[in-house]
Amino acid sequence: MTLFQAATELKDNEYDKISRLVYQQCGICLHEGKKDLVKARLGKRLREGGFKSFLDYYKYVTTEEGTDELVTMIDSISTNVTYFFREEKHFQKLTALLPEVAREKEKGGRTDMIRIWTAGCSTGEEPYSVAMTVSECLKDRRTSFHITATDISTRVLQTARRGVYPADKVKGIPPPLMKRYLQYGTGTSEGQIRIKRELRDRIMFERFNLMDIPRFNQPFDFIFCRNVMIYFDKQTQSAVVKRFYDVLQPNGHLFIGHSETLTGLDHQFHYVQPSIYRK
Repeated sequence: MTLFQAATELKDNEYDKISRLVYQQCGICLHEGKKDLVKARLGKRLREGGFKSFLDYYKYVTTEEGTDELVTMIDSISTNVTYFFREEKHFQKLTALLPEVAREKEKGGRTDMIRIWTAGCSTGEEPYSVAMTVSECLKDRRTSFHITATDISTRVLQTARRGVYPADKVKGIPPPLMKRYLQYGTGTSEGQIRIKRELRDRIMFERFNLMDIPRFNQPFDFIFCRNVMIYFDKQTQSAVVKRFYDVLQPNGHLFIGHSETLTGLDHQFHYVQPSIYRK
């Protein structure tokens, strides 16, 4: 074993400390099978920061001076797998629900806004997919909409705000929507697409930790939190689901991942269909 390998070995006690810290900070459970992933992702941070061991790195990120690096550590460990119109049935259900929600907003001549939260939005494909869906449904109505898109990772939020993607990442978008909402790069930007400003302006991206209590001014009509809670234990899942319930409008809907369920959790939601619940 070389000196470098010995210095960067992730010992069990170091992994335990890092795992507990990650859980405390963002609720993600890192079981033993994630040790190699953590070693690989944080090893780069050790090299760039000149840390001699994972223990030294852990000690640094738990100091006030290391606050920024703690955010970077969480960024490095967070898993961000997403694509446009992932789990298509959710968008079909959203399309079916929107007309009634819009009618309620427009009663008595009102023009209340439809509000949507995409929690764990990653690099933005989900909120942009939601925005395209809602924009299509509301194009002949008075009702407008706004999307709050959050993630704990500052790194993925930078990509989301820009709304620029490789052209091969938009294949899941229906052609009519591609024509209406995407700009195709030319010259040095060839091979890239950008979400048009009219859609980007509908979305506010911000960093938010699901372990925190939401401080939103008004309740939401829809919440999307898909393929995020699978990284939480039951206790954390129940706490997060309660927070979602508290910030939803009466009859508001929660969409979770197709591989996720609220079964076995302490919650007040009504089951609608697999992975969709109503307040």
